[in-house]
Parts: sequence; C-alpha cells; structure tokens
Amino acid sequence: MIVDRRRRGLVFVGGGMAVAAIAVFAVWWFLLRSDAPPAVSLDQAVGAATSTTRAGTPDTTAIDGDPATTTTTEPTATTDAGADTTAAPDTAGTSVTGTWTSGDDSFLGYRVEEELAGIGLTTAAGRTSDVAGTLVVDGATVVSVTIEANLQTLRSDSSRRDGALRRQALETDAFPTATFVLTRPIDLPAGATNGDPFTIDATGELTLHGVTREITIPIAAQLVGDVIAVVGSTEIVFADYDIDRPSAAVVLSVEDVGIMEFQLLFSR
Repeated sequence: MIVDRRRRGLVFVGGGMAVAAIAVFAVWWFLLRSDAPPAVSLDQAVGAATSTTRAGTPDTTAIDGDPATTTTTEPTATTDAGADTTAAPDTAGTSVTGTWTSGDDSFLGYRVEEELAGIGLTTAAGRTSDVAGTLVVDGATVVSVTIEANLQTLRSDSSRRDGALRRQALETDAFPTATFVLTRPIDLPAGATNGDPFTIDATGELTLHGVTREITIPIAAQLVGDVIAVVGSTEIVFADYDIDRPSAAVVLSVEDVGIMEFQLLFSR
C-alpha cells in the first residue's frame, strides 16, 4: 500500500510538472516568443528598391519629367539589355540632383536584448512603416535630410510589449514622434551616382523621447534605378534620452542600450 501511495504521489508530481512545463511553453509560444526580424541590410533594401523601381517606373518618370530619364525607364527590355552599359551613365550626373522622398518599404525600428522568466535571453524588436523622409541632393552632395517616424505605430511580435511602450520606456503616448535632421552635408564618394554601393557617416540631431542630441549614424546606400536605398543602425543609450528601462513581471532584465535601425527607399 505504501509503495502504491508513493507511486501515485510520483505520478501526481510528475503530471503537475508536465502541466507546468506545458503552461510555460504556451506562454512563451503565444506571448513571449521572439520572432525578431533580421537586422537591416543593404542587400534587402536593394531587393525592395528593385521591385519598387520595376513597379513604379512609369509614375516616377511622369513626376520627374526629365526626357533623359524617360528613355531609360521605358520597359524592362531597356533595363535588361542596357543597364550595364547605358543606364548607369545616364543616371550619373542627371537624375541624382533634386528632392527625394521616402516611400513604400521604408521603416524605422528598434531591437533590445531582454531576459524573460523561464525563457532566458531573447531579442525584442519592433518596427513602424509610418515614416516620412525627405532627402535633397545637389550634384554629389547630400545637403539636407529630414526623417520623422510615428512611434505610436511601432509593432513587435507581442501586443503586450507594444502596449507597454505607450506608457513605459519610449512612452509613445507622451512622445509620439522621433525625428532626425542632418546637420552636416554628406559628400558622396566616387561611383555613388553610378549605382555603386557605399558606406558613409550621417551626422545630425536625433530627437527621441523629447530629448535632442547630436548623433553620427553609419549608413550604407546605393542608387538602384530611380530609387536611393539607405539603411543604417546605431546604438541608443537609454539614459542619454531619459528613457527608463521597461519593467514587467515576466521581464527579469533589459539591456540599457538598444539598437535603432532603419530602411529608407527614396524616390522623386
């Protein structure tokens, strides 16, 4: 009888542990599991820019109104047959100067390392496509850049995290927008206006959480047809912007540094 009781007790304990394990897994899978997207990359941006160029070529030509541009954006046959020999020279020196605005497939986001109870280390990441950007180029110099993002539309893989950010950390209810304004012109390197990829620093004023600080962001960019693809990422020290680390029962710790990242596709 004693042996049977012990067996029943072990079965009960084992069953309870199994139920607890299933509950923890369910919470992780449905609420806390990290499905963070990959970090931004120029390759991904160029891929998006290529599809944007193919889909939007006629409209862009109409807006531009440049006869020289019209001959290079006719059909795909021109792009396939002449891109390597004629399209790049036609683009250089004629279609870069002007005002460019960000469009589809542009986004700004964050990623932060956090430790969750019963889960361990994971990456919290959120993005918003509600981004308005303007870039002004004069010859081979970027003279002006202004970016504004609506942080209230940041979305991650957890609605609970998104809701918490409205009241904690970024406090998007009180500070709904983030802006970046270029303060130093950028001299484009040789080959940039021919469609060669390049990396360079962009220095400007970042306003986040109601605090404005000068910041230098390393970026990568490439002219792809009639689209300028730009990506960048930089560390943001929360204390520099008076941002308190978020807290929750399941969150054991959060890094005091996050990554701000963006993909911007500019067209005229």
